[in-house]
Amino acid sequence: MKAAISSAPTSTFTPTKMNRWLIVLGTIIVQMGLGTIYTWSLFNQPLSDRFGWDVSSVAITFSITSFALAFATLFAGRLQERWGLQRLIRVAGVVLGLGLILSSQVTSLTLLYILAGFVVGFADGTAYITSLSNLIKWFPERKGLISGISVGAFGTGSLLFKYVNSALIGAVGPAQAFMYWGIIVLVLVVAGSFLIREAVVREQAPASKEGSKQVVARHDYTVKEMLRTKEAYMLFVIFFTACMSGLYLIGIVKDIGVQLAGLDVATAANAVAMVAIFNTAGRIILGALSDKVGRMKVIAGALLVTAVAVMTLSLVPLTFGIFFACVAAVAFCFGGNITVFPAIVADYFGLKNQSKNYGVIYQGFGFGALAGSFISALLGGFHLTFIVIAVLCAVSLLLALIITPPGEGRRARQREKQMNLNPSSRAS
Repeated sequence: MKAAISSAPTSTFTPTKMNRWLIVLGTIIVQMGLGTIYTWSLFNQPLSDRFGWDVSSVAITFSITSFALAFATLFAGRLQERWGLQRLIRVAGVVLGLGLILSSQVTSLTLLYILAGFVVGFADGTAYITSLSNLIKWFPERKGLISGISVGAFGTGSLLFKYVNSALIGAVGPAQAFMYWGIIVLVLVVAGSFLIREAVVREQAPASKEGSKQVVARHDYTVKEMLRTKEAYMLFVIFFTACMSGLYLIGIVKDIGVQLAGLDVATAANAVAMVAIFNTAGRIILGALSDKVGRMKVIAGALLVTAVAVMTLSLVPLTFGIFFACVAAVAFCFGGNITVFPAIVADYFGLKNQSKNYGVIYQGFGFGALAGSFISALLGGFHLTFIVIAVLCAVSLLLALIITPPGEGRRARQREKQMNLNPSSRAS
């Protein structure tokens, strides 16, 4: 059963169904443009060949991009309050596009790290968190589904632009490809922003009716209030684990296929496209499922599947089928986890400050992007890293099974105490 909400968030204009779905369309266009940054791996070897840089040094650029994306979410909510949502997304789109266009002129790794890494990542993260959080506010009764559509569009942008950017690199080389890529992204993000309208949540929606699978926060938490709850730190650990497991595997999936499964390079490379497909499918399917069965149940199931998959990759002799099944499972669960989490933060801490609150929890993505590689370098390979990930998944699974919304446990104990003191109320 879907959560019963007695009142939708108010807005600066009449929120008709047509208006709401135009906002969905605008957000999809914006998110598809933002998702193109996940095609970065296509540029590693061509840039290395052009400038004589080490491939691993070029690849660091995307780690910087991912970290800057997460870092930007800490400031995006404040920028939105100052500039307004439409203006902020347009500025972010222009900065993102210019960052890529100017990257076509770089001749040093330092400039590449600054422009394609920090500038592009910061602009991308700013538009990502604000457009996603805004869309969730427009559909409080379908937070999981709507989050899945938005984040799924991000993944679709990555999938489509694998072919677009591959064609550009082959036709004009990596430098000119940056320029055309930047122009396309700038147009997509700015054009999509014109369809977006900012939702204004003036008062918190009431709690869901008894029997609902979802919860609605009884209070709109500020960031400071959220950080005083133990649930914020539990959610951070769970999100960090989910992001580290998915991002680490995505980064080395081709190498696993060659080194552990004994596949040829061409066959193993197919796993890259498969990751994008299952990642996008997980975002849409698990997002919608979380509205029906409960969000933490979906997270718990995804963590369990991820733990089994990475342990299989580490301990079982890999065949073609086992390798692709495990990779597909991790990608599917990773996509679902990062889709459901924005809705969980809204459920637990309210919609009003969603951009700011989720921005804090989203730092788990930035740290997760770095942690897998550092742990692998420290432990010396895939096998032990997968075991560490499995252990973290087990810990996070336990947290997902015991966590409740802030204050919910205390309220449940108070209700039980009242019922024990007044048995007649139990019979009624």
